[in-house]
Amino acid sequence: MVTDTREVEMKYEAGPETVLPPLEDLPDVASEAGPDEVTLEAEYYDTGDLRLLRAGVTLRRRRGGKDAGWHLKLPAGPQTRRELRAPLGHSGQAVPAELARLVRAYTRGAALVPVARIATVRRIRTLVDEAGTSLAEVVADEVSAQTLGDSTTISSWREVEVELTGGTRQLLRAADKRLRRGGLRPAGRTAKLERALADQLPAGGGAERPGDRGSAADVVRAYAGQQAAQLMALDPMVRRDEPDAVHQMRVTTRRLRSTLQTFGKVLRAADTRHLQDELRWLSHVLGDARDSEVLAEHIQGNLSHLPVELVMGPVQARLREHFAPLAAQTRKAVLEALDSERYFALLNELDQILADPPLGPDAALPPERALTRAVARAYRRTDRRMRQARRAHPGEATNVALHGARRAAKRTRYAAEVAAPVCGKPARRFAQRMKAMQTTLGTHQDAVIARNTIRELGVRVHLEGENAFTFGLLHEHNTGAARDSERRAWREWKRASRPKYRRWMR
Repeated sequence: MVTDTREVEMKYEAGPETVLPPLEDLPDVASEAGPDEVTLEAEYYDTGDLRLLRAGVTLRRRRGGKDAGWHLKLPAGPQTRRELRAPLGHSGQAVPAELARLVRAYTRGAALVPVARIATVRRIRTLVDEAGTSLAEVVADEVSAQTLGDSTTISSWREVEVELTGGTRQLLRAADKRLRRGGLRPAGRTAKLERALADQLPAGGGAERPGDRGSAADVVRAYAGQQAAQLMALDPMVRRDEPDAVHQMRVTTRRLRSTLQTFGKVLRAADTRHLQDELRWLSHVLGDARDSEVLAEHIQGNLSHLPVELVMGPVQARLREHFAPLAAQTRKAVLEALDSERYFALLNELDQILADPPLGPDAALPPERALTRAVARAYRRTDRRMRQARRAHPGEATNVALHGARRAAKRTRYAAEVAAPVCGKPARRFAQRMKAMQTTLGTHQDAVIARNTIRELGVRVHLEGENAFTFGLLHEHNTGAARDSERRAWREWKRASRPKYRRWMR
């Protein structure tokens, strides 16, 4: 069984003469316990070209200490890593199948092999509160590392680590300040394995941030790189079926595709067309799972607001009967897609385009000029879609047109978000207005889809001799909701189109 924990810590370089300062007077700390000494031995696994480590992921088999077992560590924000643990088991050195499955987006078929052995003599001081509850552990480690593979190197060093066990980030900041005053400096690399294999890794330059570079291509590429990293981070969460993970991965996939579409004059569209198509495929697979989940929640929410006396017949049972097989079917499709060669090929192509981007005619232009042009084109496309919706015949034609306008508005919003680090507050305000409109049109689409599904269910239960009265009420409720959200969407569009939100687009 795999367990999940969050690891919030800071790590420091330490010399042979380093002496830790007293910490018992830090916020919420009543006393220190220890030091206790423990010896840890760990074998680290990765691909031959260190794909996990290059992505900030580590996988190890540790013996000794209170948390002996397999540990998979994934990035989870500043000073935070997510640690998934599995028992040592009786399978020798074979990586547990569950953990190996969670890193397939990184390995993509490559074997996981031992790349280093690291032994640590750890001295632990525990900071506790007045009730004796552990708030943080401050550890001094003496580390010995041996790399494995075609050649072997041996290294040793000392380091200090502060990890929260129940305390707040305020305590972490206070401990950091105290340790820095005591002469310690933050470690250049956060994982022991990074230090052991430092000569096999590129020099750390920090993550690229949109707006940090001088050309349009630099900004677009940096944004796409952030989304690609987010896609990889969400992959194990989707595999574990965590709440909202499918939705977030779908949004990230759409952001990537939208970026390639909208900024086709920056990153040459002809050379990213195939990747756009593959991202669309992945988005559809994730979308099927997400849409059935949203639809089920939407109808269940409608039902929960009805008075009990108006719920006639086994309505809940009928909804479960309809949606449970859909959930299982779409979940299976998602997992099959994430384990497919097509998905791995998509990731490889994305890596290649980020490493060697195909530059279009606007690539070398100043970011403000090229990005605002692209956002303006996206806005005009949304404007055309809204005009088409205005001219469409009432009913299904209008619903289809508004759905198209929603997609265009979403693309415009994403484009403005790419430009926001360069263009500042005006771009962010415009993106917020487009998001409001997109959300309202999304509510409209949800009501339209729900109404159609409810009608199908109502007809079915009627033909089977059950009371369809409640389904009729739900249908009428969603008809009204669609009508109301359509009216709100026109108001949102009128507001988003005001010149004050668009002056920044030249």
